[in-house]
Amino acid sequence: MGPVDSSRIPRYAGPATFARLPRLDEVGGRADVAVVGVPFDTGVSYRPGARFGGNAIREASRLLRPYNPAQDASPFALAQVADAGDIAANPFNINEAVETVEAAADDLLASGARMMTLGGDHTIALPLLRSVAKKHGPVALLHFDAHLDTWDTYFGAEYTHGTPFRRAVEEGILDTSALSHVGTRGPLYGKKDLDEDEKMGFGIVTSADVMRRGVDEVADQLRQRIGDRPLYISIDIDVLDPAHAPGTGTPEAGGLTSRELLEIVRGLSSCNLVSADVVEVAPAYDHAEITCVAASHTAYELTTIMSRQIAAARQGE
Repeated sequence: MGPVDSSRIPRYAGPATFARLPRLDEVGGRADVAVVGVPFDTGVSYRPGARFGGNAIREASRLLRPYNPAQDASPFALAQVADAGDIAANPFNINEAVETVEAAADDLLASGARMMTLGGDHTIALPLLRSVAKKHGPVALLHFDAHLDTWDTYFGAEYTHGTPFRRAVEEGILDTSALSHVGTRGPLYGKKDLDEDEKMGFGIVTSADVMRRGVDEVADQLRQRIGDRPLYISIDIDVLDPAHAPGTGTPEAGGLTSRELLEIVRGLSSCNLVSADVVEVAPAYDHAEITCVAASHTAYELTTIMSRQIAAARQGE
């Protein structure tokens, strides 16, 4: 089952599933790619509101169409993509919420699906990575973000949106030979932040690197670093400059353009993408759906990559 035909039913009518795709229950509870929301933002350190991000991205995704010319693919014809609704995580207990997200992700992956997750704040990346690593072993990670998200604690809390990747390294669920931040920028607490991040195995491609070197060279570098390892891509929408993504909780000047982000993601189409997330969309700070449109198109490109790989694997069977 594919999306609702927008030539018959206007895009603004009907339920706002991602890209107007069928719900998971409408395809018998099984999908090749499950688009799932996690309305959780208890882990933020500045502006709240990302709990509303998933549904805002779904609303903006009404504009998506079934053929992706940039990748010469019709992702919803190549594989069954469905909207799996939301994972209801406890907003008052971060530890419980992390466990809930992990258990729900386990169930989706056990059904054979790859996950395209819509956040929510970046705290949710940790339970998602735990679940993916149970299936694939330690995974390569590309982390698109203005920030490192490898800090130790905030106010003594281990689980926040600024700590998921330190926890993931400590837990051994990441392949430390294939880790990269992309788009980082802005002030830090001290040089120690960079030193500790490097010790964990992360390489860094700053937003200035993207500007100077160009998207093709950056994508090639990332492909070489990842190789054929199972790859998880985590995209904090604040990797984009606030001009392109004002609707986020911790904006930083000097970020990527939406075009640069989309082109780098497209340049990773040969990588073995096993799941992905787009997080930190806070629609209360958005206007004209600028951030939500960018996020929906980013999720669309990631979904297209997964659908193409699923179809290619079936042809090779």
